[in-house]
Amino acid sequence: MSTLELQPNSRASIQTGFTVVELLVVMILTMFFSGMVITFAIDYWGSEASLQNSNETLITRQTAGDILRMDLEQATGLIIQNSIADPNTEVSDPSNASGSYWIALHAVPSTITMPAATAAAPVFYFASPSTDTSHNLIMNGTQPYYDEFILYLDGSSKELLLRTLVNPSATGDRLQTTCPAAIASAGCPGDRIVAEDVSSVATKYFSKSGNEINYESIIDPNTGAYIGPDFPSVEVVEITVNIARRAIIHGTNDTTDSTTIRVAFRNG
Repeated sequence: MSTLELQPNSRASIQTGFTVVELLVVMILTMFFSGMVITFAIDYWGSEASLQNSNETLITRQTAGDILRMDLEQATGLIIQNSIADPNTEVSDPSNASGSYWIALHAVPSTITMPAATAAAPVFYFASPSTDTSHNLIMNGTQPYYDEFILYLDGSSKELLLRTLVNPSATGDRLQTTCPAAIASAGCPGDRIVAEDVSSVATKYFSKSGNEINYESIIDPNTGAYIGPDFPSVEVVEITVNIARRAIIHGTNDTTDSTTIRVAFRNG
């Protein structure tokens, strides 16, 4: 009788899973491709936001151009200071104790930057004949009454605003005196918004022959004071409104645009 010997089976060692090196490679590749996808998505969304901003600034620039042209074309010219008292003056004349008159300005080409929050900066002032609801002149004898307007920058809202000061003697005036938005009411509506997201405004002044007018161009040799041509000599004004809108995703001023308006006054 033969004896059957059973040989012990040799058991093969079988490894499963990833090695450390393989796991690192997979993690690195995953992070790389995820980063590419996220970067593409952010850039795409950012580009869309910038495009939307560009479209919105286009509307703002068109609106600013329409408002300024419409109002300035009716104006008789720029003035050094308002003569109609303004109880809500933003930047008052320090030489006038009443506080009802804006600081005097002169025809000096300049760039006015947007002031800090809670502050304001006047750009220029102008006057237009008072008219009734039928657009007929309201006369003071042989001459019309005049309403006055204040174009200024508001640091809190980053807006270019237009304040109207109606001549109190112009009975039946179609316009209303306006006020800061914080105290606006039915009897004194808010100042008109000319443009939003404004970063600065540049101004230049000319005669109709194209000569640039600058109050600081001539100095009195005896006193050292400026005696150059001033606002009464200005027949054409050029105003450039610079706009900077920040995209939500990018977090920077992704869209910067400007619009330039040149208008001839009726005094020329």
